[in-house]
Parts: sequence; structure tokens; C-alpha cells
Amino acid sequence: MATPAPLNALRVFEAVVRLGSFRAAADELFVTQSAISHQIRSLEDWFGGPLFIRDGNRLRPLPHARELARSLSLSFDTIYTACRQARGSGTHRALVVAAIPSVAVCWLIPRLGRFRDEHPDIDIRIVYALHGQGIDFGDVHFAFVFARTAPTPSSAGVHRFLPGASVPVCSPGLAASIAGGDPARAIPRMDLLHDTDHAGWQTWFARAGLHDPPAEGGPVFEDFNLLRAAALSGQGVALCPEAMIRPDLEAGHLVRLSGITVLEDYGYYLLQGPLAAASHSHADAFRTWVLDERDRDQEEPDPTAA
Repeated sequence: MATPAPLNALRVFEAVVRLGSFRAAADELFVTQSAISHQIRSLEDWFGGPLFIRDGNRLRPLPHARELARSLSLSFDTIYTACRQARGSGTHRALVVAAIPSVAVCWLIPRLGRFRDEHPDIDIRIVYALHGQGIDFGDVHFAFVFARTAPTPSSAGVHRFLPGASVPVCSPGLAASIAGGDPARAIPRMDLLHDTDHAGWQTWFARAGLHDPPAEGGPVFEDFNLLRAAALSGQGVALCPEAMIRPDLEAGHLVRLSGITVLEDYGYYLLQGPLAAASHSHADAFRTWVLDERDRDQEEPDPTAA
């Protein structure tokens, strides 16, 4: 039996042809341009030949590729219409919220009880959104994402949620071991914990004026919640987004070692998909609640501030 064409790659291909560039397709699908490029390469491998003529930074679909994209657009429209009709045939539907793990665990779920108390008539379903992977707004009303700049998809409303600036933190026990000196100057002698790669710490050392950073080493965690758990258990110092660990700082479970930050150009965003329009009153209630909760956090003084 022949291997079927990869459906996700076909979806990416259709978006590239329809929008005219990898960048525009990446914005619509909420993935990186490298992820788009990887999917196109895998599809060309499956077809056994190129789908585009590459002229510098420009892409021109070959005639057979343009016809394929046209057929895919019609097919996807038919599928989405059928799914929406099937979904709408029920008498009740939950509000679906996709959230990257850091937001889900550290911010949304601890507050969700308040939303349910205020809106007992609204059922809500929380699902994971994975950083760097596309979000299907055919199934999701809202999504929390983390990005360098505000996403600009044509199919979703974008609301700035929280800043992404990260600071070095560790457990109280580890912080006590360096009491009496400059905590920032002590960091090079401590075990470093890394989120995805070593770039964050390299940037932090440069900004701190520490021109002899320790050699690269220490465990790397692909998920923020794993990084946070390692810091909480005293395994080392981690660069964590202050907005996500504010409760840990306020409770004394983590200690901030320096006010020098990295990733200030990143942020968390709340995306509202077109499905929210079909249940506008419930969607409006959730969006308003999220932004009110965010504003209330920002109004409260930070007891850990110097």
C-alpha cells in the first residue's frame, strides 16, 4: 500500500501558495519559517520532485503545484464547512482554550476556579498548544502563545497578554548558600539550568558585564514547566519569565538573584479565533476575564521588588 501524502505538509503547502510566501504562511499557522520549509521539503520528497521554482527569495509554484494548491483549497474549505456544521448540530458546546504549558500550569489553571464561579453557565475545555506548532482555529476559540512579536494572522484577533522578560531565579536554599555577597556575581559559580538551549544565559552574562561566563553545560529542558520544577527543587539557577513565576516569588518558593533581564522583546499573547464569533457572549466573557485578571496582577505591588 502506498504511503499517503502527509496531511499537515499539504496544509502548509496550500497556505504557502495561497499567501505567496513562507513568512505569511508561518504567521497564519503560528509556526516558524524553518518549520514551513521543513514541511515543504518533506512534501517534495514525497512527490519526488520540486513544487516551486526558487528565484532568490521569491517562490513561484510550478503549474502542477498551482493546480494542486487550488484543489487543496477547495477540499479544505469543504472539510471545514462539514466540521462546523457537525459541531453546530449539538445543543451545547464548550469554550475551547489552547494554552502553551507555561501559561496553562502557572497562570490559567490556578485562576480558572474564579472564572467558573463568575460564569457557571460556561463550560470550558483546556488543551495544550505547543510552542512552534500550528493552532487549528477550526477547533479552538482562544489560544495563549509566546512570540517575539505580535502574531499577525488574518484569522484571529490578537491581545497582548503578559511580558516575556526573564530573570535568574533559584530556590531559597540555594540562594542562602551565597548570602552575604552579590548574588549576580555568584551566578557563574552555580549550576545553570537551560530552557531549550544556552543562548539565554549567554545573553544574560553579556548584559551583566560578566565577560568570562562558565563553559556551556548543565541540563537543558524542552518545556518551561520542567525548567521551573528543576529550579524549585534546588538543582540550579534558571532564567524564567517573571510574569509566569510571580506566585512562586511572592510565596518565597523562588528567589530572584538579579534584576537584569533577557527576552524583553518576547511576550505572551491571547489569540481569539473566528469560532469565538459564533459564541460571542461566552467568548467576550472569557476575553474580558483574562484581561481583567492580567490587569489586576499588574496593579498589585510586587513584594519581592527591591
